[in-house]
Amino acid sequence: MNDFDDLYMEVILDHNKNPRNKGNIEGHTNHADGHNPLCGDNISLDLIIENNLVKDIKFTGSGCAISTASSSILTEAIIGKKISEIRHLFEDFHELVTTDIEKNNLGKLAVFEGVKKYPARVKCATLAWHTLIAAIDGDEEVSTE
Repeated sequence: MNDFDDLYMEVILDHNKNPRNKGNIEGHTNHADGHNPLCGDNISLDLIIENNLVKDIKFTGSGCAISTASSSILTEAIIGKKISEIRHLFEDFHELVTTDIEKNNLGKLAVFEGVKKYPARVKCATLAWHTLIAAIDGDEEVSTE
């Protein structure tokens, strides 16, 4: 294992064992449920969006370590961001885990780069992101299938 793989495992395991922003938001403005039937991951996102800005986000659900860690890191990455920034971030993240295009602007999200080596895990890593976009767009449910 190289240093990047070690960091990848450390960050994933930390966010899986100690997920950030886990819970519900009373009075949320946006909500969506996401499902990954292949792996059995389920996630729900509650957001407060005001003036096109994410003021708060929390998630609940169950899933594999990658899905939980991705949900946790996503919540940290998007608080305080504009919807347009989030859409660009989603595109960059999706490219990171599905292509060989190098992305240097993703901060902690870059630990998911190794997921592209395991195509079945891409859906685990992107479930929270697809659920986020569904919530922003007013869709109540999304599936990776």
